[in-house]
Amino acid sequence: MTTMAKYTRLLIVASIAAGLPVVAATESADLTLEISDYATMPVTGLVDGKGGNDGMLARINGLREEPGGANRFFVHDLNGPVYILDKRTKKPTVYLDFNGSKGHTGFFPKFTYLAGYGSGLIGFQFDPDYRRNGRFYTIHIEDPTLPGSNMPDGTSAPGLRLDGYSTTAAIATPGEILREGVLVEWTDSKTSDTTFEGTAREILRVQLNSRIHPLGELSFNPAAKPGDPEWRVLYLGSGDGGSGEGRGVMRLNPQRLDTLVGKILRIVPDLSDHQATSVVSENGRYRIPNDNPFVETPGARKEIWAYGFRNPHRLHWVIDSAVPGGAQLVANSVGLHTWETVNIVHKGANYGYSQREGNEALKPDNTTMARPEVDRIPVQVSDTVTRGQVAPTYAVIQYGHVPSGGDAIGAGFLYRGARIPALRGKYIFTDISTGRVWYADYREMLAADDGDPTTQATMHSVQIAWNDPADSPDAGQRSYETMFPIVEAAYHVRGGKAAHLPGRALVSGEGRADAQLATDAAGELYVLTKTDGVIRSIVGGRVP
Repeated sequence: MTTMAKYTRLLIVASIAAGLPVVAATESADLTLEISDYATMPVTGLVDGKGGNDGMLARINGLREEPGGANRFFVHDLNGPVYILDKRTKKPTVYLDFNGSKGHTGFFPKFTYLAGYGSGLIGFQFDPDYRRNGRFYTIHIEDPTLPGSNMPDGTSAPGLRLDGYSTTAAIATPGEILREGVLVEWTDSKTSDTTFEGTAREILRVQLNSRIHPLGELSFNPAAKPGDPEWRVLYLGSGDGGSGEGRGVMRLNPQRLDTLVGKILRIVPDLSDHQATSVVSENGRYRIPNDNPFVETPGARKEIWAYGFRNPHRLHWVIDSAVPGGAQLVANSVGLHTWETVNIVHKGANYGYSQREGNEALKPDNTTMARPEVDRIPVQVSDTVTRGQVAPTYAVIQYGHVPSGGDAIGAGFLYRGARIPALRGKYIFTDISTGRVWYADYREMLAADDGDPTTQATMHSVQIAWNDPADSPDAGQRSYETMFPIVEAAYHVRGGKAAHLPGRALVSGEGRADAQLATDAAGELYVLTKTDGVIRSIVGGRVP
């Protein structure tokens, strides 16, 4: 019996003895995905092997295909740049640079990116009407304790017009504040160019308690069409800023309806849209739909769509005509010490954190225990005001911080491409630090969304087949259980000097693969790894 099998067996036996649910997972791979190096991004980190996120060669955090059939990807790096990546030449061009911190020439003087894995330029998303209006949205992190103005500096970008730009007051979050998450709307007047030319507008600024779990993901319902209630309505994954694992007043922040952290938010960025069915925000920069669930709750933030999350940093829409709006929102949320989760998102639902982690109760010392017999949580409007109780909504997939699992769930997508027929109807996702990949059947995920916290969709392990382009002599294609050794090989080829990989986590140990998935307009998949700064395409798959 392998070490992994022994550990898994012990975990199952211990869980049964404790009366806890067993996570459904397979040990042997049910699918092998073939990957191929696609593009190598410029080094924005350090190669000296000092570790941490500054030792990652290029912290590429997202890939978006330009709408309308263009031949370009937009790739953003947490360290500051947004690149246009030409799909023919695979060459990147700097489109925007957010890093205006000391010694850098980008836009934002208070931009912070070195401390914390969730720092820097977090999110990038195109407006659904981008081909007509040239708009897109970004989220970046600033350090409010730094001296100087919040205003961007356009010296290095002559095409950026800042005459109408003004900042907003940060929306308050209880507890000590170390960071701010900033949502900006950009309007490019010449979208065919490779550098930005146009205007920018700050929409929202949120206080964060620490350097982790920021305001992050940006997502529009892809099923919405002009004239629909969901058209150009923006969903934001807002992490808890580390508050839910802290002590004192801030621990309740993910549960409190008077805060924006630990939530999924829903707003209308364009003040001219949905005027009859929404109200203008307090800062006057966006609108709030009237059908948001807490609009009529005294003391609650009207922007909230769902709450009780630790870090819902990846949102994905599954096109599904059977659900209202034609698509189902899925959130992958990073756990604390015990569980990583995939969640079917419902309007107004409470996902439990910081009173629950996964399908267990979370104790004040941040360890978990069995759920209480009466499994309900107060509806916490503020630190002192509650409005009844609610049953928490539980994840449809969860995996533990164990050798067969990982430390932090990455992005997930329902596969809709053509290259891998075996993946059709399957939701595929990664663990960030270990670089493991799994899939689950989407219909099984829906069936697990039944109100029973013990019901879980089965996780199926995925192996990765890769032919190292740098090995000599050529060893041909080899199979790997995770992305970790693939990333490590490329890291060293690119000049990385750490003995293994920079960064660390409890399960992956010294070194992180830092693997995320992305998808193009055709639904084909890509693997982005920060530690080596390489984008790889998934070109095929086979069932053993």
